[in-house]
Amino acid sequence: MPGPPTIVHLDADAFFVSCEQARDPTLVGKKCAVGGRERGIISSASYEARACGVYTPMPTARALRVCPDLIMIRHTFGLYSEVSRKMFDLCEALTPAVQRNSIDEGYLDLGPCRLGTVEAVEAAVRGLQRRIWDELRIPVSMGIASNKLVAQIASKHRKPHGFVVVRPGEEAAFLEPLPLGRLPGVGVKTEAALARLGLRLVRDLFGRGEAELAAALGRDWRRMLAQARGEDDSPVETGSEDAKSYSKQETFPADVGDFAQVERVAKGMVDELMAKVRSDAAKVRTLTIKVRYADFTQESSGRSLEAAADIEAPFYPLVSPLLRAAWGRKRPLRLVSVKLSGVDAGPSQLEMFAQADDKRRKLAGVLDRLNKGGRDAVVIHGHQLPQGPVRNKK
Repeated sequence: MPGPPTIVHLDADAFFVSCEQARDPTLVGKKCAVGGRERGIISSASYEARACGVYTPMPTARALRVCPDLIMIRHTFGLYSEVSRKMFDLCEALTPAVQRNSIDEGYLDLGPCRLGTVEAVEAAVRGLQRRIWDELRIPVSMGIASNKLVAQIASKHRKPHGFVVVRPGEEAAFLEPLPLGRLPGVGVKTEAALARLGLRLVRDLFGRGEAELAAALGRDWRRMLAQARGEDDSPVETGSEDAKSYSKQETFPADVGDFAQVERVAKGMVDELMAKVRSDAAKVRTLTIKVRYADFTQESSGRSLEAAADIEAPFYPLVSPLLRAAWGRKRPLRLVSVKLSGVDAGPSQLEMFAQADDKRRKLAGVLDRLNKGGRDAVVIHGHQLPQGPVRNKK
């Protein structure tokens, strides 16, 4: 008899809007969307707005024509990444095996929890879903299955606030009546092309011969057929087995073109990551900054110190030149990330700098302890201060 399904896919519902509604409960139940009138793109829409035809990434002008009483919310900088961190911290309180796919989506492996029965797994995941709502006021949809593929499809099956369990051995039966567009990699154009060939549902694939499938699907036909059967052996990747680097990223709800704003975010990431470096009693040598544009192309730039460090000061002067080097296309950014690598447990820096660095290290340790209860409880750098709304330069 097979054991219970242990793979969970978590998918936050209308995440940016949900974060804003948690911050301002008067928005709950209303037709609202996160986006900008200036930029004219909807980043996230409430389900009430979606019912009126508003979707992502619809132009704002069109959204307001479709839904004239739509409440537009300008994104609150830093809010979404902070809520995401807290949400996944709650996940890691249940199991150490958590894969953070993006700011609002990830996988959990409950295998280490040894829960034993389907009922025990379901109770644990419902408890996590309830805790995320009670503590953060963020609705999430959960899919539970024997592998990542089926869990991901299950989580999106009954949104919002969905909860779907697919027992081992029932994967194919669950997938067969679904549209082919539910399978990963089948976009709108591919789905339309398959429909013209009479392939609309997952079950339709099983009525065709290999030659016909190869002609319709190309060289990936075997992979798609395996997906249709619910076959997937990819593991939940936590990245925690041998931590040779520390990294953090910020996905902006609306593309950002202001250099100073992105620089502040990058320095804030350095602060957060260095606290983790110190908590591991480690030192790092290399700083890498990566940027991603709206078309998902990305560039990066990195530089290493002569000696590894466990304080922020040596890395701050690197942030601006590395960001400028990576951001070569001078176009608004979708994402920025910071990575600290070159982990070193070796000797300290040269003695001529040791006394000053020791003072900084002691101060950093005090701040780490003070900030442990809540991020940025105490700040000493300008980039840590809350920033007002960014105005577009004329």
